[in-house]
Amino acid sequence: MNKSNMLKVVLAAALLGFATCMFLRFFRREDDIAETTFFYDLSEKKLFAAPRDAVPPIRGLNDAEEDAVRAVVIARNGNPDDKAGRKIAYLEKYAPELKQILEKVRAGKAEPLPRDARNSYRFVKRLGDAEWHAVSSPEGQKIMTEWAVAVPDGKVPVVCVP
Repeated sequence: MNKSNMLKVVLAAALLGFATCMFLRFFRREDDIAETTFFYDLSEKKLFAAPRDAVPPIRGLNDAEEDAVRAVVIARNGNPDDKAGRKIAYLEKYAPELKQILEKVRAGKAEPLPRDARNSYRFVKRLGDAEWHAVSSPEGQKIMTEWAVAVPDGKVPVVCVP
């Protein structure tokens, strides 16, 4: 085999290997959907992992009281593996009425509400805020989006999972 053909075979093998790696990496990410998400116990002031499909508020860490709400945790530096760089962007909870409807929907005993109707029963706040705001309100929308701005070094914050 001459030098030109040998170079073509090596190049083809390298490209095939690269394509295989990218293919496997793509499918591994698809299977990497987190089954848990962060919740924040309001009385204990601690983060913990709970099932992603749990409807907040849920039972907290220290007692039977439903005082744990979903926490959207972000990495401001864009690296979700850097635990020191994580911070809570906002907290989320559902009104008791929506929680009851969602539980009936899961049991097959009710139809889902349209998104707009659900959003008026979902509430958000920043960690230090005293007041909860409806997701459908201007303040609620601001709370949910203000964290997604690039930091001075140009990195975009990303949402973290446990």
